[in-house]
Amino acid sequence: MLTISAAEVDQALTFPGLVETLRTAFRDGAVQPVRHHHAVERPDGAASTLLLMPAWTDFNAAGSSAGGHIGVKIVTVSPDNNAIGKPAVMGLYLLLDGVTGEPQALIDGQRLTQWRTACASALAASYLARKDASRLLVIGAGALSSFLAKAHSAVRPIKSIRIWNRTPASAEKVAAALRAEGLPASAAGDLETELGEADIVSSATISTAPLIKGALLRPGAHVDLVGGFTPQMRESDDDAISRARVYVDTRAGATKEAGDIVQPLASGVLKLEAIVADLHELARGEKQGRQSDSEVTLFKSVGAALEDLAAGIAVYKAVSAR
Repeated sequence: MLTISAAEVDQALTFPGLVETLRTAFRDGAVQPVRHHHAVERPDGAASTLLLMPAWTDFNAAGSSAGGHIGVKIVTVSPDNNAIGKPAVMGLYLLLDGVTGEPQALIDGQRLTQWRTACASALAASYLARKDASRLLVIGAGALSSFLAKAHSAVRPIKSIRIWNRTPASAEKVAAALRAEGLPASAAGDLETELGEADIVSSATISTAPLIKGALLRPGAHVDLVGGFTPQMRESDDDAISRARVYVDTRAGATKEAGDIVQPLASGVLKLEAIVADLHELARGEKQGRQSDSEVTLFKSVGAALEDLAAGIAVYKAVSAR
């Protein structure tokens, strides 16, 4: 069994390559039960969240019992980690042989998650963002922010990357790191002003109060919601949902776990049938993405085990081939 570090994951993947790997994965499909989601209560401090995300090759769809893989990701989300300088999200990915069940690789789950999450957003943007989208606003300065900036830049001609965070110094730190890699990044000041200028708004926070006000979005904007992964979390307001054509990564996950979808469904602001498509339908050409340059589109992801499986296989193949 290979033990694959974060650095090795970085060496094994590229943003354009993983976007296409995920496109193929969503087109072909896999077996992916809705993830297990458990609150781990603590006597002091915020509760942690334990996520278990299994998936395996759909042998029936593939028409063959040869080959294939089983994978499971174990993730913890501990909000209080930020106060001690540690990432809120920790995890490992275990990849198994699909026939024998033999362990093949234990992969750094945090890094794998960062890559596949950002590339799933970029995959959605390839269908939903304007072809000429050049101004990207990233809300949040956590570990995922730089990955989102790079992934979106891989599918659209991004000329300006603005990073906004409640703590300006954190935004500048991310922007400086991106600049060091040759990307046109800078820290943002007033969020409302930035919302009115961005072609793509990509938000990765654990906010429970909406940060994205739909009334401020410019015509033709694409909104990419990544952070809220429980029904209580929400990054966009009702106006954003009402103005936009709404898409999700998977219907089962988003309608159960994502506050940006669950809350508007409960209040009647969003109808179930108004969710235009998920990534499976977009990748298979069953549903269409953006219809005009003036419409607002909104994509909500909660993460799919299929994404981890596809990314994990790609990493395993790249590392084992060396």
